[in-house]
Amino acid sequence: MRDRFRLTLAQLNPTVGDLAGNAAKARSAWEAAREAKADMLALTEMFITGYNTQDLVMKPAFVLDAMARIEALAADCADGPAIAIGGPWIEGADLYNAYYILKDGKVAARVLKHHLPNETVFDEVRLFQQGPVTGPYSIDGVRIGSPICEDSWHPDVAETLEETGAEFLLVPNGSPYYRNKMDLRMNHMVSRVVETGLPLIYLNMVGGQDDQVFDGGTFVLNPGGELAVQMPVFDEAITHLDLVRTEDGWRAEKGELAPLPSEWEQDYRCMVEALRDYLGKSGFKKVLLGLSGGIDSAIVAAIAADAIGPENVRCVMLPSEYTSQHSLEDAEAVAKALGCHYDYVPIGPSRQAVTETLAPLFGDRPFDVTEENVQSRLRGLLLMAMSNKFGEMLLTTGNKSEVAVGYATIYGDMNGGYNPIKDLYKTRVFETCRWRNANHRDWMMGPEGEVIPNRVIDKPPSAELREDQKDEDSLPPYEVLDRILELLVDEEASVEDAVQEGFDRETVKRVEHLLYISEYKRFQSAPGTRLTKRAFWLDRRYPIVNRWRDGSGT
Repeated sequence: MRDRFRLTLAQLNPTVGDLAGNAAKARSAWEAAREAKADMLALTEMFITGYNTQDLVMKPAFVLDAMARIEALAADCADGPAIAIGGPWIEGADLYNAYYILKDGKVAARVLKHHLPNETVFDEVRLFQQGPVTGPYSIDGVRIGSPICEDSWHPDVAETLEETGAEFLLVPNGSPYYRNKMDLRMNHMVSRVVETGLPLIYLNMVGGQDDQVFDGGTFVLNPGGELAVQMPVFDEAITHLDLVRTEDGWRAEKGELAPLPSEWEQDYRCMVEALRDYLGKSGFKKVLLGLSGGIDSAIVAAIAADAIGPENVRCVMLPSEYTSQHSLEDAEAVAKALGCHYDYVPIGPSRQAVTETLAPLFGDRPFDVTEENVQSRLRGLLLMAMSNKFGEMLLTTGNKSEVAVGYATIYGDMNGGYNPIKDLYKTRVFETCRWRNANHRDWMMGPEGEVIPNRVIDKPPSAELREDQKDEDSLPPYEVLDRILELLVDEEASVEDAVQEGFDRETVKRVEHLLYISEYKRFQSAPGTRLTKRAFWLDRRYPIVNRWRDGSGT
């Protein structure tokens, strides 16, 4: 009977669809495990394919390729520790989310995911068949149970594994970030430990995939819920965990206890990592953005500089006659503070040409939102031209408040390939700027210190599309707007709930109206970093045409 078991935990960043690259990462981690004389290497859920694959995993050729890569990995890594790796499995006509156990040159066992998440960003009921609840697998006489991700959020799978002889639980995850999710993970895993009396290893991947960021934070709990190991969030890392048999059963030896950053730091890190991986995994090395002198474009410029280095960020000021001197000065100050390239491209001549072209059609009709939007669309056109010419991805800079109520111009300032602040309400943009000015970390590639001047943060927000324009001319104050949106969007509350909280009914109904009629804009908007459980895209799927309005309390 063995008294020690060494498990190498690989908290790595796979790329969706890069089967060869992901297999190479697995092989490199296996070599580290072999050098450390580990008994087994553990990788995360669906590691060979990357995660979240969405409908890509429904393509049979892709699944067969992934399965072949796993079999090749087993053969190539026969002489050394076992490997546990996530990937798809076809059995007959059924497709499963599986956890493969590779030993002695072959697939020694498979665990099939039982509970398939079908909420927020997950559609696994659509993609996979439900696997049976089975017992543990054995590695060198040690019996290990592996509830796959969602399986560990329910008591039945872990209890069955304990009842059928599992000596500890290894949980492979593809669990994406949202604000304060770590507390929820920890609470569920402590429950499994208390219910089973077994040590539990919660192994999570890292890295960005489209809107989602997997934040790692792998941890190990001993019976009773005591934290034995806490790996860092967001960083790739490999840890060698030793489990020992005691008279009371298996226990994990104490290891690294990495600190967990504040929610402000984790949100900011999430936006940086999302952009860094979105660019890196899609092949872009540089970005550009319209830098208006306002707070939203300033924080996006800072995120971009921190993600890929200021030398790879082009900031473009595109002024019109409504652009204030303050904005001109502030935009240049932000670019200079960050160390980014700065271009000055006035839109006046282009705007005059468009005005003259449309004059015979528009006749004596008064200036209105049409002419305002022409300015925004000219900026979008010019920025896209620069993106094409220089091979730099255009970033768009609308915050969640604007995205929610449609306070943005489609085919104008909404142009772009990615939006790092798409899930960040305006009131949080202000605080995020203050946080970044006061904090610098090793993972930031931008400079230390105040990179967003205080007057950019403090001045009244304005689109500057007409004389003396302010956002509050068209919208409620952001502290009011954001709380109403939190209720209607994030909490799915009713109009009456918002009124009961103290908001004016007419204001709430207006915000609700703007929210619903802006769905078509969001449908065409760039993807952006997911920070909450109700981000605009996969988390919240509303019809574009929708005539229902909430009449509660009327």
